[in-house]
Amino acid sequence: MFELRKLPYDTQAFGDFLSAETFEYHHGKHHNTYVTNLNNLIKDTEFANKDLVSIIKASSGGMFNNAAQVYNHDFYFDCLSPKGCELGGELKSALESAFGSLDNFKAEFIKGATGVFGSGWFWLVYNTQNQKLEFVGTTGAATPITEDKIPLLVVDVWEHAYYVDHRNARPAYLEKFYAHINWDFVAKAYEWALKEGINSVSFYANELHPVK
Repeated sequence: MFELRKLPYDTQAFGDFLSAETFEYHHGKHHNTYVTNLNNLIKDTEFANKDLVSIIKASSGGMFNNAAQVYNHDFYFDCLSPKGCELGGELKSALESAFGSLDNFKAEFIKGATGVFGSGWFWLVYNTQNQKLEFVGTTGAATPITEDKIPLLVVDVWEHAYYVDHRNARPAYLEKFYAHINWDFVAKAYEWALKEGINSVSFYANELHPVK
């Protein structure tokens, strides 16, 4: 059985970016509902004792949607930091090489996330096929790990992620999101992607949801 992950920060510490009310709905209700639904769907099936990534890669329909949304939300909440943090080191160099400059990376990230149609996600991934950093936009519950692309950073652009604080102003939400990125987490994800490849995705998920 899966459990709702705990958040690694004070949900009242995000100023005018995200309110405690948003976290209460987004994490306490939406995220929790996906966990509850997944547990109900896997009960007494071949997936009952599987790890989260295995379920995502082998399931379809409602089971896939709920499993993927558990993972997507887990990752999103780890990409957030109350005060943001400095981007440096190997990741900074890689982003500058891939996107020309950090300013261009930010501009393309916000543009791409703004352009995701309807409800979905916008990701920075490490492509294991060509060893490059790429942007990926997904809709609904879709996640890049089904294509063996390793998530490094994600922003949730489902409206429930920001409506309480920003109404339908997605660009305003994205600007503030960028200022609150947990670059330490993103850098660690990149480091593990280089070391362990696609296995790093399972390492991350299993740390939050140990197979019992």
